[in-house]
Amino acid sequence: MASLFGTDGVRGVANQKLTPELALALGRAGAFVLTGAKKRPRFVVGRDTRISGDMLEAAFIAGVLSAGGDVLTAGILPTPAVAYLTRAVGAEAGVMISASHNPVPDNGIKFFSAQGYKLPAKIEQRIGELERNGGLPRPTGAGVGKRLPLEQGAQLYLHHLAQEVKVDLRPLTIAVDTAHGAAHKVAPALLRSLGARLTVINSDPTGTNINENCGSTCPQGLQQAVLETGANIGFAFDGDADRVLAVDEKGQPVDGDCILAILALRLKEKGLLPGNGVVATAMSNMGLEVALKKQGIELASAQVGDRYVLEGLQQRGWVLGGEQSGHIINLRYNTTGDGLSTALQLLQAMVETGLPLSQLAAVMKPLPQLLVNVPVSTKSGWQENKAIQTAILRAQQEFRGQGRILIRPSGTEPVMRVMAEGEKEPLLQEWVHKIAAVIEEQLS
Repeated sequence: MASLFGTDGVRGVANQKLTPELALALGRAGAFVLTGAKKRPRFVVGRDTRISGDMLEAAFIAGVLSAGGDVLTAGILPTPAVAYLTRAVGAEAGVMISASHNPVPDNGIKFFSAQGYKLPAKIEQRIGELERNGGLPRPTGAGVGKRLPLEQGAQLYLHHLAQEVKVDLRPLTIAVDTAHGAAHKVAPALLRSLGARLTVINSDPTGTNINENCGSTCPQGLQQAVLETGANIGFAFDGDADRVLAVDEKGQPVDGDCILAILALRLKEKGLLPGNGVVATAMSNMGLEVALKKQGIELASAQVGDRYVLEGLQQRGWVLGGEQSGHIINLRYNTTGDGLSTALQLLQAMVETGLPLSQLAAVMKPLPQLLVNVPVSTKSGWQENKAIQTAILRAQQEFRGQGRILIRPSGTEPVMRVMAEGEKEPLLQEWVHKIAAVIEEQLS
């Protein structure tokens, strides 16, 4: 049976695949698995701005309450805020209702342990088994849980950020794109509290406009805003603000690979990079490895997905890792990817060095890279498909060792991702589109 959980929790079209009934069952199963025999366990629950969030939040909370757990509602806050607050208030678990960078019809439910980490696969599997099988206890009377507001949750999170990454932003003008998402209030509040002059765009959520032609998946509006306002830097968050991409003062994008290179170099200079190592994924640009190697920093590769980056960090005792998408984990500050924290760390590097972002970003020279997302009806069987494997082999032969092809199914969307990287951009264009056409023909 296919796993209910993907690489980032349970995700699907809200009210079709991700139904209120499923949310309720996940609440009951999660309360049982994550809290054990403790009486009146507490969950911290947050959400993004999607219109389906009300429905799924209510159903999930009902499930926890029916299992005898209490719920502290954090309201609309970034995913990393939920991870932090779970630890800060001593709750037994945290849950974020969000589909991150996905379009508004989608939603998701992702769990955090009492320590603020996303759950290991074996724990998710246990929750999925109980969700399917049911049969859990149903307390009555005083045994039923309560729903309570988490007072000052946003303030607690913002205070934590400001204390952990100290930086005076009074010299800087910053443009911010909050993607009409979970950071639409807290990101401007944080940056203004530190003295920055702000231009804020895409910060008026309606429930149906999250990630719509904006945010980290569509930074063109932010690039324009930086140039029009003469900002020193711009930040584009995704819908739940666990990711951030930057734009330099010239309007050029700075992706997660480049942010990793900048932060790794600063940490090493300060003696704060354990093992002189960084964890990235197979999707990271080869230029990142080259840049880090020049600085005497090791790059370890993990499977695509922030959970695998985290596993790589924990196995090695390192602190810094991330993805090209802007999902950066620094375990000195939080247990998961944190867009606001990453933004502060990048701003701190600019203030401390006195250099503009364009000069900091010059530490890395990316190789040409092309990514195409292919919508498919199934993601199964592609590795055994003769036509797809033949196309991949032919591309590798054409590259003659001077490039690479990476094919992978998305863990959060019904698409296959086809990525090519190498020195000859026309060759990348040719073979990415050839392979994409074969995949579309075979899997649609």
